[in-house]
Amino acid sequence: MTAADFRRLALKFPDTSESAHMNHPDFRVGGKIFATLGYPNKDHGMVIVPPEEQTRLIKTYPKVFAPAKGAWGKRGSTTVWLEGLDKTTLKRVMEIAWQNKAPKNLL
Repeated sequence: MTAADFRRLALKFPDTSESAHMNHPDFRVGGKIFATLGYPNKDHGMVIVPPEEQTRLIKTYPKVFAPAKGAWGKRGSTTVWLEGLDKTTLKRVMEIAWQNKAPKNLL
């Protein structure tokens, strides 16, 4: 996956908009961030998933997923090594992140 692939995939979800936070592009639904590009560096993205899903992802794909630093990571913010991930898996994970933040009327 590339940053362009990540962006394209994120923007396919209903009512998603691209914005920026802390000098990184982010993707929002209902005003809430569900994914970010370029964190912690240009080779990574980040998704915000429920903590139990984060644990499962890290256990299943330890070279690809890791908790973000600090309190964010403890609340489900999960870094994604883009080159280590295929499109199908990223789509599934991003859908979980989108659903985690989407307003109920969009689900």
